[in-house]
Amino acid sequence: MPVPRPRAFVRKCFLVLASVFTLFLVTTPARAADLPEFVHDGTLTVCTNPTLPPMTFVNGTDATAMAGVDMDLARALARYWNVKLVTTPMDFVGLFPSLAAQRCGMVISGIIKLPEREKNFDAITYLDTALVVVARAGTPHIGSMADLSGKAVAVQSGTSYAARIGRENDLLVAAGRAPITIQQYPTEDAVVQQVLIGRVFAFASQDVELYFRRKQLHGKVNIILEPDYPEYRNFAIYIRKNAHDRQSVESAIATLETSGTIAEIRKKWAIGDSGRDAFTQPAQAPGFRWATFLSALGSSAFLRGALITLSVAILSHLTAIIISVPMAITLNGPDSIIRQALRVYVSVFRGAPTLLQLLFIWNALPQFFPIFREEWFTPFLATWLSLSINESAYQVEINRAALSAVDRGQEQAADALGMNRRQVYFHVIFPQALRIALPPTINEFINLLKTTSLASVISLQELLSVTQIQVARTFEFTEYYAAALIYYLAMVFFFLFVQKRVERRFAWADRHKACANEP
Repeated sequence: MPVPRPRAFVRKCFLVLASVFTLFLVTTPARAADLPEFVHDGTLTVCTNPTLPPMTFVNGTDATAMAGVDMDLARALARYWNVKLVTTPMDFVGLFPSLAAQRCGMVISGIIKLPEREKNFDAITYLDTALVVVARAGTPHIGSMADLSGKAVAVQSGTSYAARIGRENDLLVAAGRAPITIQQYPTEDAVVQQVLIGRVFAFASQDVELYFRRKQLHGKVNIILEPDYPEYRNFAIYIRKNAHDRQSVESAIATLETSGTIAEIRKKWAIGDSGRDAFTQPAQAPGFRWATFLSALGSSAFLRGALITLSVAILSHLTAIIISVPMAITLNGPDSIIRQALRVYVSVFRGAPTLLQLLFIWNALPQFFPIFREEWFTPFLATWLSLSINESAYQVEINRAALSAVDRGQEQAADALGMNRRQVYFHVIFPQALRIALPPTINEFINLLKTTSLASVISLQELLSVTQIQVARTFEFTEYYAAALIYYLAMVFFFLFVQKRVERRFAWADRHKACANEP
């Protein structure tokens, strides 16, 4: 038996080790050096708007159980980088501000790759798509966007559809024709609903979503045009501008494509042209679904959403009252710099829209103070802070008026009895002012209870947010809206009952009863 020479043996061993090492690099997840910089503490954070099936949506009544193409891709990326995945659901208009504020490392939410967005963010494509114009069933096909002249078209606010149709309007106006009327709505399901009820002629969306919704829409809509817009051909992952991060994501997507992972995701969610034929098969939509309505009324998701709504309203209003009492006393006092500053405070927060204040605290505040982008600053805390500040500007006027309504002679009499200022306020002024302030205070709380619905834009899973998520998943508008209405009415009627009882308890003496005792 021949004995291998030492050099040949060493060379063979080296080749074997090199092959094993190469195989190890190819088959193992990305090394730490390949991780994007937006992955912190072994966690990948993703922002998404879970109202765009099949890209991303809530699969069931649990608001945390998100599914879809984007969610499967996010999980595949997390596995590739060997990190933990954390997804943050929010309103569509809050996605890019949250990305800029570093609340998440990437945005994956069925968003088109557009040059306008790439001015501020990096975009990595992962799926082909096309823009479509959809109208009610039976509407004939049109040849171009110009055929929509003078008609109303609905689009989702925060998307680029309005701007693209606006460019079509420029051409129509230049040709002496009527422009397309653009109506914008906060969610995609609200956009589709406008066509179903006949408020608009058509809406613009992406083909993959319409194919997924074919069963939910019961043959009520039809694709009438696929405009030739090259810029609407790809879905993209968006990240903050960073050359290393872009290369890392592109490398990960390429690997997932080569391994067949992305192809499996496409197959799982039936992404392809097979959905087109579904719109030629009309079906009769059922009437009001009592089972869905009753299920929503008793669901843990709706109950939890109502409790969050109630909790944030109570905490915000109590905080506003605590803040507003010393402010009201100061405003009723002698003129000073503090009094002038408080007047500015009240004017600013009463003048600025509540939604704008909420978005500023959630998205803009972290730009100035990085501590507010930490995990402790949750949507609940942001809503609590925003509504407390906003509500205090209104509550201070109620308290100030109530304190001013107390007869000045009451305070003078208390001074004559030798009471100090604390005793005067707590034993004389506050009890009388309470009777005056309580009815409008409860009324203001009821308004605040309904204002909490704005918190859905920063991903707080309150009652309206839960309702919108379920509507987007099932397209059963009436049933879920009716269930939400029952919850809101139950809470409001309860506090109206409390208000009546309180007014009766603290009411001034009835004039008729007083007159009845006269001789």
